[in-house]
Amino acid sequence: MAEKKINRVLTLELARVTERAAVAAAKLIGRGDEKAADQAAVDAMRRELNALDIDGEVVIGEGERDEAPMLYIGEKVGKGGGPKVDIALDPLEGTTLTAKGMGNALAVVAMAEAGSLLNAPDVYMEKIALGGGFPANLVDLDADPGDNVRAVAKAKACDIALVNVCILDRPRHAEMIAKVREAGARVTLISDGDIAGVIHTTDPSTGIDMYMGTGGAPEGVLAASALRCTGGQMQGRLILNDDGQRARAQKMGISDFTKKYSVEEMAKGDVVLSATGVTSGSMLSGIVHHNNEIWTDTLLMRSSTGTIRWIKARHTNPSKFHIDG
Repeated sequence: MAEKKINRVLTLELARVTERAAVAAAKLIGRGDEKAADQAAVDAMRRELNALDIDGEVVIGEGERDEAPMLYIGEKVGKGGGPKVDIALDPLEGTTLTAKGMGNALAVVAMAEAGSLLNAPDVYMEKIALGGGFPANLVDLDADPGDNVRAVAKAKACDIALVNVCILDRPRHAEMIAKVREAGARVTLISDGDIAGVIHTTDPSTGIDMYMGTGGAPEGVLAASALRCTGGQMQGRLILNDDGQRARAQKMGISDFTKKYSVEEMAKGDVVLSATGVTSGSMLSGIVHHNNEIWTDTLLMRSSTGTIRWIKARHTNPSKFHIDG
């Protein structure tokens, strides 16, 4: 019997999953309750994933099974009759952003053929990423930040002052920020949301050329999924600080604790990614309620076709979202 593949209809259905999660989380924008916003997104995303004709397993989720009712690593989703797929997700990237009414909060899901996504523990990861159109292996995680931005400026044939690097605004990045600025490049600091930070490199309209810094490993795999669809490049290395973290990584099949993972090693095969804006940012608009309608803005991409869609949708029957459970 032929193996079932991710089909075109299923690709478009993934947009519905992030739309529903984003709309649910948007009810809590500015309310100061991170946990409630995250839970609303989780509940909506789980419901929509379970409505899909897939035999799915969450390989990148919101923690281990004992942290349920979040969408946990190892959870089975879907009706069970369709293709076997890996699911990586962040129902609400930017819980703090949502709670404070700040920009760039997203609902994000990636789907790939079973065995295609890196099954990474919920630890930190060092990351460096570029969008598409650059020579392979242009930057390196172990190179000096100044050398990396100079390499990008040379590849773009532009003054280094026009190179823009996105970095999470954290004390741990102070030296990195200083070195990028000393080299003459720009730095765009973000308070949260490093999936969005990496995805920004894929869209020239954001003005972001490169992302670098340390953030969550689950977010790193989701970001790699986006770059897999756009031809971007990325390196990531897990930060495993103690025996417990190393044991968890080993249980997930990771034996080389110092390995630098490429995009293709974090997300291979046919990958589909959908991201819907919860709050408005530089790439996606947030959820808007107007005249008993809901407007959503979604980025949908697929690696096998190289197609990137921006879907701005008007939903004239808000009750269909089941946002009250």
